[in-house]
Amino acid sequence: MDPQQLRTFVTVVRLGSFSEAARELGYTQSAVSQQIAAMEADLGAAVLARRPVAPTEAGARLLEHAASLLLRLDAARADVARLVGAPSARLVVGATPLAIGAVLGGALADVRRAYPRTDLTVRVVAQDALPAEVATGAVDLALIDGPAAPSDPLPLPDVGPLRTVAVAEQPLAVALPTGHPLAGRPGLSLADLSAARWLDAPGLAPTGARLRAATAVDGFRPAARYLGTDVRGLLALVAAGHGLAVLPASVLDGAPGVVAVPVRAPRLVHRTELVHGSLPEGPAAELARLLGGAQVRERGA
Repeated sequence: MDPQQLRTFVTVVRLGSFSEAARELGYTQSAVSQQIAAMEADLGAAVLARRPVAPTEAGARLLEHAASLLLRLDAARADVARLVGAPSARLVVGATPLAIGAVLGGALADVRRAYPRTDLTVRVVAQDALPAEVATGAVDLALIDGPAAPSDPLPLPDVGPLRTVAVAEQPLAVALPTGHPLAGRPGLSLADLSAARWLDAPGLAPTGARLRAATAVDGFRPAARYLGTDVRGLLALVAAGHGLAVLPASVLDGAPGVVAVPVRAPRLVHRTELVHGSLPEGPAAELARLLGGAQVRERGA
């Protein structure tokens, strides 16, 4: 299957228009029509209804495959480019919000001393998007954080042959408002809190789905949603009684109006991992060395 035809098909479906897809892709409308017709001839099935423009049953099935196919193609191109490319002074680091801290800051300072001409960018990106950005070269390497069983890797999507290195593990705690009946406990079982009011903050804390999977208990329904990446905003909502959240214990130190109670069960830690592909010698490889130190785990090889 021609990758360009597949990209064109995905664009037409997303925009719901041949003419809009042609405008976005820089083609003529007839060229877009020809690519879709060639794809349909190759597959032996119509993939798009024309009036209105929408995927057929076969097209909907193809669409289920398209994103991962195109991602792997982009990842393969980026991987080869990294392997044969010349050293670059550019360094783009992706990170989830809670993965940015003193360890990364110190390592970046060492990199800039070793490579003083480094053009540095740090981008905050959601956890579910970061592995694909590493695989396709949008970022050179990434720091990703989240809950995991002790010494277990984070559950990341398979987007290509990436390497992960454990950078840090720390305890998890439940963030409770001051005065909460459970605030004085020495530890808490998450399963006992399944019926509590929870804050859904997918950019910062485990979602209800993650908590249900970790505890094998139904519940953890959100009382409110926080779609930001500033942990201070989330903790302000906790302090005001809008819901609970599970966060790394260090984040909760000194937070006004919030009490941190350690998570005792299930056995979970807050884990931070370095994720990268092949790295030619340069600032990115130096940063990976500085942040490394644990056993490398191959993903998607």
